[in-house]
Amino acid sequence: MNTLNEHDRKLSETLKSLSLETMTDPPKPRRKANLWVAGVLTAAMVPAVVTLIFLNSAIDIKTALFGALEPATTVNSISLQENAIEGDKPPAGADPSPSAAREITGSGYVVAPQSTSVYAKYQGEITDIVIDLGDRVQLGQPLIILKDPSAMLALEQGKAAKVSADLALAATEIRLTQTTAAFHRVETLYQRSATSRKDFDDAEAAWKSAANLVEQGRHDIIRAELAIRIAQEQVDSLTVRAPFAGTVTKLNAHVGDTVLARADSVRESQSLLTLTDLNSIVIDADVAESNISLLRPGLHGEAVLDGFPDQPFAVEMRQIAPVASAEKGTIGIRFSLLSPPTGIRPNMAARIRLFVPDPQAQSQPYVGETQP
Repeated sequence: MNTLNEHDRKLSETLKSLSLETMTDPPKPRRKANLWVAGVLTAAMVPAVVTLIFLNSAIDIKTALFGALEPATTVNSISLQENAIEGDKPPAGADPSPSAAREITGSGYVVAPQSTSVYAKYQGEITDIVIDLGDRVQLGQPLIILKDPSAMLALEQGKAAKVSADLALAATEIRLTQTTAAFHRVETLYQRSATSRKDFDDAEAAWKSAANLVEQGRHDIIRAELAIRIAQEQVDSLTVRAPFAGTVTKLNAHVGDTVLARADSVRESQSLLTLTDLNSIVIDADVAESNISLLRPGLHGEAVLDGFPDQPFAVEMRQIAPVASAEKGTIGIRFSLLSPPTGIRPNMAARIRLFVPDPQAQSQPYVGETQP
């Protein structure tokens, strides 16, 4: 580091040149007095120069150590003070912070929209139960077998009536064939004036009567077939089948019980079982109706079940109830479940949290922002 200023450098070079000239020139006797005087002056000035160089070096060292810090410290202090004053103003060129979100909470229950109580369509005695509580069944799968002797008897009677109708129809068809041939013969004779008008009318009446009997026999067969279908439907209904694919969530039936027909079963406790589709469960929750302006289908949130408090999962708002509850001051919301925990069941209590943009926060500008 060069610690000498321009004046010190010139003075040092002058002293050095004087010293060199004194050492180079040979001493002369006639100049001894002058040399002695120069030496005294040089000896007197060297300490002063050294002192001056030392002081100057000290000043430069202080400047090197502390001088660079003081201006930076001052600038930083000013910058911090400005930031403290303008703390509510977003930095230039930076995007403003996202608008504030409002948290909406609610509570409700897990619901299975496709759940039904299964009844016996006709009265009968339970002879077999082919499923158990919690079983997964498919559409049309047999669940419970009933027995009703009267239904079986009606089916047998219908089949017997059908046989009788078939025989009666065959006989009337033979009769119709005969009367038709007789009528054509009489008609030919009557055209040739070989028979009387009375014979022609009698033959025509017999032919029409036989045709009516055939038609009646055909209708009897239709009625017999219908009776068979009704009896067969009743017999088939003695096997209670699954109305849709689902899980048996309640089972009230016991072998040997006599159950009433659906028309006579007015209480749910008289049902045979309850079938629920657990693949289509949702959450129905209530939130304060003051949040109605912020709600819309498609919003995402988080649900926590009391049965699984450490397993929160995502939900999506599916629909909003068309009416609010006047008693509770709430509005009902239905949520679809996104990746719910394994083992979730209907009627479980649930808590819902939604984070929606707050329109009031969106309408408020940032502090210090210039409005157009």
